[in-house]
Amino acid sequence: MAAGLRKRYREGSAAQPVGFCRQWLQRAWQERRLLLREPRYTLLVASCLCLAEVGITFWVIHRVAYTEIDWKAYMAQVEGVINGTYDYTQLQGDTGPLVYPAGFVYIFMGLYYATGRGTDIRMAQHIFAVLYLATLLLVFLIYHQTCKVPPFVFFFMCCASYRVHSIFVLRLFNDPVAMALLFLSINLFLAGRWGWGCCFFSLAVSVKMNVLLFAPGLLFLLLTQFGFHGALPKLGICAALQLENPLGYLSRSFDLGRQFLFRWTVNWRFLPEALFLHRAFHLALLAAHLSLLLLFALRRWHRTGESILSLLKDPSKRKVPPQPLTPNQIVSTLFTSNFIGICFSRSLHYQFYVWYFHTLPYLLWATPAGWLTHLLRLLVLGLIELSWNTYPSTSYSSAALHACHAVILLQLWLGPQPFPKGTQHSRKAH
Repeated sequence: MAAGLRKRYREGSAAQPVGFCRQWLQRAWQERRLLLREPRYTLLVASCLCLAEVGITFWVIHRVAYTEIDWKAYMAQVEGVINGTYDYTQLQGDTGPLVYPAGFVYIFMGLYYATGRGTDIRMAQHIFAVLYLATLLLVFLIYHQTCKVPPFVFFFMCCASYRVHSIFVLRLFNDPVAMALLFLSINLFLAGRWGWGCCFFSLAVSVKMNVLLFAPGLLFLLLTQFGFHGALPKLGICAALQLENPLGYLSRSFDLGRQFLFRWTVNWRFLPEALFLHRAFHLALLAAHLSLLLLFALRRWHRTGESILSLLKDPSKRKVPPQPLTPNQIVSTLFTSNFIGICFSRSLHYQFYVWYFHTLPYLLWATPAGWLTHLLRLLVLGLIELSWNTYPSTSYSSAALHACHAVILLQLWLGPQPFPKGTQHSRKAH
């Protein structure tokens, strides 16, 4: 009799999750008209899109020709380290010297061995296909926690983008590796794992330094959460491994003054080449970048009413008691920081699209704006996609890209940025 009771109990326990899942699916079917509009259905829609992406990515790998651009150069650079060359200034590939940090070397060293010394391209494509699906999963988890973007937008974020599929599985660039690590770090920040998040953020920077565009936003969040002294240990976390000739390593892997070729630019094609290459132009872009970051930090990110210098204090000693950071505060600050850097970049190349592609739906939909309807937002997404798919870029495609960026920036600036409710009450009490 006892055995029978245990059996019925196990059957009942197993039936509970099944019954819950069935009820949830029935409710979703009853509300199917809201399925693509309500953010609470993000995970359901994301699951369907990820399944579709398995087929789409497999089709792309086996039906669209692979194009060699940088893969052989990556493998040659890694092979130099394997053969015993640890001086960054001596590492070369088909496209020139190694200019990426040490994390890139070690990750692509693993790919070197996994693909038969870089010769098994199909294996590399399948590995990058898994990386693409993992990146989508990490991005969907972020959107699920923010609950701001209607699920129908996610179709345009994954299945409809030819350029992003190409960057991942037809070109095998290192940019997707860095961005996957970055999105992993953001998920850890959202989970309150700031130390681990900083570790993976640093690892992402060690693959490609474009991730540093998120750094101003991260610094602001760390100061908000921990104050100056509390943020120092997090800022000290660094995953970059040094090789011989440290000065050579730093000058090559973090060369902020590296000159870009005009023929590859996506965003400044309408400029004369002489102006594009001029140092004064670069300095003007840097000044505009830093100025806008400061304005957003002062007027949009900092919402307590105190001086921004109060962030340097220990949170317990501030006049306004600190409020826990919400998922939207974390994501909005990081995504906006990166987007401002994209807008004032000295040059954007085609593989750089993944630097901000997956953040665009949030930037467009997270801030309510009556003048920017769903249709206009989709138009902006479409024009950005068209600009990145125009090869070679033209004056019109570059101008359209800047116009779309300006619309997004305007919405981010004009959108309502209220103080958290708890902060308002605390200010009144004080």
